[in-house]
Amino acid sequence: MKTYFSKALHLIYSSKRYLIAFGCAVILLSVFKLFSYSFTDNLSDNAYEEYFNANYKVFSIRIPKNLNFADEKVPITDFTVREAVEKELIINTYWQSQSLLLHKRANRWFPLIEPILKRNNIPEDFKYIALIESQLTNVVSPQGATGFWQLIEPTAKGYGMEITEEVDERYNVEKSTEAACRYFNEAYKQFNNWTLVAASYNLGMTGIQVQLDKQKADSYYDLLLTDETARYVFRILAMKEIISRPKIYGFELRKKDLYPVIPTKKITITTGIPNLADFAIAQGTNYKILKMFNPWLRANTLTNEEQKKYIIEIPKNGVKIYDMDGNYDGSDTLSAKDSINLIVPSLLIKDSLK
Repeated sequence: MKTYFSKALHLIYSSKRYLIAFGCAVILLSVFKLFSYSFTDNLSDNAYEEYFNANYKVFSIRIPKNLNFADEKVPITDFTVREAVEKELIINTYWQSQSLLLHKRANRWFPLIEPILKRNNIPEDFKYIALIESQLTNVVSPQGATGFWQLIEPTAKGYGMEITEEVDERYNVEKSTEAACRYFNEAYKQFNNWTLVAASYNLGMTGIQVQLDKQKADSYYDLLLTDETARYVFRILAMKEIISRPKIYGFELRKKDLYPVIPTKKITITTGIPNLADFAIAQGTNYKILKMFNPWLRANTLTNEEQKKYIIEIPKNGVKIYDMDGNYDGSDTLSAKDSINLIVPSLLIKDSLK
């Protein structure tokens, strides 16, 4: 028996290199098969379908049980509401490129927006209105609505914002957020309901009131509205879910993957600036950065005959904020409460929202 056992061990050992070679061959064959599936036109329809079904998975979305907007409960037992929520969650979960960019931008901009909402007694959920209105970029709609909060000129001027050939404060995130807060508070006095306030930001206070009266309803979720307004609150709810709970929706994001808040230094101006490029260079930066951090400066000059006070901001530590691995390399460590007075850059984009 001992001799037989020894012979068996010897046979296994002598065959070891053949077993290794066989294993390598199997692996290479599998890799070859995978690539042949990917690139050959000779793969049969049945084999193609089998490979596709085995390797590509799409999942449905689970609807949160306690979904709410500004602590107002969403009636998800209503099939029209549930399916509308599901539609927006599916669209934004599987539109990964857009939702990923919104995660990145939200990390930079929400720390600026949140304290302004809080200071004006507006629920924090309203920050998602800026997200769906402009994707947190300085877009201009075909109707002329401008900036993060998509303010039209008459509304902005009604809230005391300056709009001239040289200055457009709708591009100033702090000031436009303050203006949006004024609207929200006015609308809440009329509706006494934050969900209706959010819907009215799309349709207008008069538009929502007309529909409430016409349909003899008192809830957004019971109204029959145009497609854009009917989707509006559900889009907000979907982005609130995806941004606040990214892992649930398949987004695995490290802190280094998100855009950091960039510390700035403020320069108070009470005189005119004849040439913004010269001014930028004198401040140790360049024209591009000056405009990116102060998109409300709409021309190459700032006349300022009335000697108004303007606050211009530029990066505190220059523009090289990342190390070679993409980590934030700034000397300042910022939290949401620290960043209330910061303005961070946004490309000046003129594009359609829809």
